Amino acid sequence: MKLTTIEQVQKRVGKLPAPRDLKVIDYVDEHALRWLSYSSFGFLAFGQPGDIHVTAAGGAQGFVSVIESGQLSVPVAALDNGDLVKPDVSFGALFMVSGMEETLRVNGKVSGVAGGLLSLQVEECYLHCAKSFRRSDFWLPTYIGEAPGEISQFIKRASFLVLGSINRNGQADVSPKGDPENFLIQQGDGFVYFADRPGNRRIDSFRNILEQPEVSLLVLVPGCAAMLEVKGTAELCDDEALLAQFEVQGKKPLLVTRIKPTSMQMITSGAIVSSALWPAQQKPEDLVPSEIFKAHIKQSKEGSLQAKIARAAVSLPGAMEKGLQLDYKHNLY
Repeated sequence: MKLTTIEQVQKRVGKLPAPRDLKVIDYVDEHALRWLSYSSFGFLAFGQPGDIHVTAAGGAQGFVSVIESGQLSVPVAALDNGDLVKPDVSFGALFMVSGMEETLRVNGKVSGVAGGLLSLQVEECYLHCAKSFRRSDFWLPTYIGEAPGEISQFIKRASFLVLGSINRNGQADVSPKGDPENFLIQQGDGFVYFADRPGNRRIDSFRNILEQPEVSLLVLVPGCAAMLEVKGTAELCDDEALLAQFEVQGKKPLLVTRIKPTSMQMITSGAIVSSALWPAQQKPEDLVPSEIFKAHIKQSKEGSLQAKIARAAVSLPGAMEKGLQLDYKHNLY
C-alpha cells in the first residue's frame, strides 16, 4: 500500500519519545566545532522544491571551516560536483569523522559563493545516531579497492546510501541508510527499493517525499571510491510482501521507499580519494557522542514540559550513554 499522509507514516513508524527538535540547535557550538575540525568527508545536498541533488565532499581534516557560529565555509573544489552550488538554494549536510559511527547533520541556506569558497548559513545542527553505520559496517569494509562496474552487481554489494530530499518550503535534508550486503537495495519492475530501519524517528525525509517526491541518492560499497548516483521520484510503501523481502535478523522494516529512477550512473568520487576514508583511523578521544547529545538537548530552545522532563533525565550521570547503548543494541533492526 502506498502511504500518502504523514498520519499514515506516523502510525507505521511511531512517534518521537521526546519533542522532535529537542536535540537540534541553530548554530555551531563548541562540540560541533570540534567535530568539524576532525571531519575529512561529508555529503551535501543542494536544491529547491522539486529539484534536489547530492554530492560528496572531502579533503584533509578540518576542510570545513567555521566562519562564525552561524556560518560555515567549504572549498568548492572539495565537492565532487561543484556545479550544484548556487546562492540562496537550500543545503543539507552530513559530516563524518573517521572511525565515528555518529554523524553531524547541518541544514540551512547557501549564503554565497566567492573566491572558490562556499558560504553556508546554519539553521539546524545536531548529531545523528550511529545505527546506519553499524548496520553497514561502514568503517570495517570487507574489501578495499575497485568496486564492480556493473550497476546490478554494485547494488548487490552496496551497504550504505544517503538520501537527499527537500520539502515544499525548500528545506533540504540528507539522511543516511545502512544495511548488510544484498539487503540495502533491491530492484524490480523498473523501480529501486530500500528499507527504513529504526533511527532517530524525526521522519524528515518522509515528510519531504510526501510533499516533493523528487529525490537524489548516492549509494556506496564501503571501501571503494565508486558511487552509484540515482535520481528519481519516490513514494512510501508498507506492502507486507515487500517488507518481507527486507527482513533481517527476523525483523521486517516498517516502511520501504520505492523510487522510479530518471537516471542512474556510476561515478568515481574524488572526495573519497582525497579524504582517504579507508582504512578508518582511531576515533578521537575528545568526541563523546553521549556528551554531545546531552549538551545539545540542554541547549535546545524547546520549552514544553516534555522537553523539560527530557532535559532533567539526561542530566543524570551516565543516563544518556546507557540509553544510547541500549537503543543501539535492541533497536538496530
